[in-house]
Amino acid sequence: MTAPNPIPEPDAGASPAGFTARVRSAVAWRWGSQLLAQVITWTSTLMVVRLLEPGDYGLFAMTQVVLVALNFLNGHSFATSLIQADKVDERRIGQVFAMLLMLNTVLAAAQLLMAPIAADYYNQPQVETILRVQALIFFTTPFIAMPTALLSRRLEFRSQGLANMIGAVAGAVTALVMAWFDYGVWALVIAPIVGFASRAMVLTYAARLLVWPVFDMRGAGDLITFGGALTICQLFWIIQSQSDIFIAGRHFDLHDLGLYSEALFLTLIVTGRFLPPINEVAYPAYAEVHKAGRSIASYFITTQRTVLLVTAPIYVGLALVADEAVYTLFGPKWTEMAPLVAGLALAMPLMALQIVCSPATNAMSKPGAYLMTNGFGAVLFPVLFLTAVNAGPMGLVHAWWFGAPALLLFTLAVTLPKIGARWTDLFSALLPGLLATLAMAMVVLWVKPALPPMPAPLVLAVVGTLGAATYLGVLLTIARPALREIRAFIFHRDLEPA
Repeated sequence: MTAPNPIPEPDAGASPAGFTARVRSAVAWRWGSQLLAQVITWTSTLMVVRLLEPGDYGLFAMTQVVLVALNFLNGHSFATSLIQADKVDERRIGQVFAMLLMLNTVLAAAQLLMAPIAADYYNQPQVETILRVQALIFFTTPFIAMPTALLSRRLEFRSQGLANMIGAVAGAVTALVMAWFDYGVWALVIAPIVGFASRAMVLTYAARLLVWPVFDMRGAGDLITFGGALTICQLFWIIQSQSDIFIAGRHFDLHDLGLYSEALFLTLIVTGRFLPPINEVAYPAYAEVHKAGRSIASYFITTQRTVLLVTAPIYVGLALVADEAVYTLFGPKWTEMAPLVAGLALAMPLMALQIVCSPATNAMSKPGAYLMTNGFGAVLFPVLFLTAVNAGPMGLVHAWWFGAPALLLFTLAVTLPKIGARWTDLFSALLPGLLATLAMAMVVLWVKPALPPMPAPLVLAVVGTLGAATYLGVLLTIARPALREIRAFIFHRDLEPA
């Protein structure tokens, strides 16, 4: 079957104003829909977490290590390769679709075979049953990855946003209902499956994915090479991001593992939930700028500045009010998690800056930079976690304190020369955000101990309002151009590079 409408190609020579309007619309839909989807998910999560026990989350975290480890081979990178390709036709789409179907069928089978091995490793028999059910997720991947790539190539994120919200609602309702009826860990297992399936159906319809898979791979060498490089990068990222739970699963009991995994989940709200949509828009946008023969260095610096301006106050503020935040959001049985949240939050602004580096070099068809940085992280973080695991959950937190700055510096050292950006320009762009965050922290540290006894939510409201006012006040004093730039990007037609 053929798609009723041909795939339109992005206009690499479009005017900067038109390009900015498209990027602004893409960011608005992708990030805005992600925000709404996360509000839905978090509302459900905060209700579910009060119904379940830390041990349920520890058990679920064990299965996630296996699922995520296999998921790096799901072929999403081959679909992503369509975004930066000069030309895309039905044959190439069919070839990538065939790759996705084959790979994910193999992965589902592999997870079924690995399930008893994982259960023996963790000495938790229930892990086997959970992993067998979670294998269903792989069958939704082709119908998410392919339409996502086709829509992203055209910077069309409205349909993706709607799909995300529908998936979020379906998953949230499923989790809440199952937790209410005392299904325990199964509320955490079934909800993502329902969410992915719902999202896949909406995306498949929106992209009009009616192309038959093409199993003849002749002529697909460039897609396989580029997608293969990104797949290896994802493998390194999986090793880096999952090594803490994999290592801790043999050393911590379910309670401590649940506390650490949920602390990590809380502190990854921004880096893990809201930055990937920025990358999804930045990648095709950078690619379009590069194809037009323009430098992406100034746009890269603008992205870094904006990310720091948003993430630094959020995470430093969370570290300063971790006790009150955990008590308010999770309830009294989770208060042991507060020191872990405070410690992890301090490392996350650095991780945020590192995460948004890769789209720049990938868009220039230089995945080697991404490969180097992820390879470095894949060695660095497991070594740090192995060294620190005997010190308990806080030992892993301290490992993040060493790993996050080291990985960021290495990534920038690789990335900046390849895109033609200078360290001095980057530092100058980041400095106002750093100074404003420091001022905010000093005010909160001075005021918070002087407050009279009051409920935790009220402390959050008072300190949060004061901290936000301080941060914005300092930025208005020393960095009006940066604020005007962000406002112009959102509300006006002109995007000025840094």
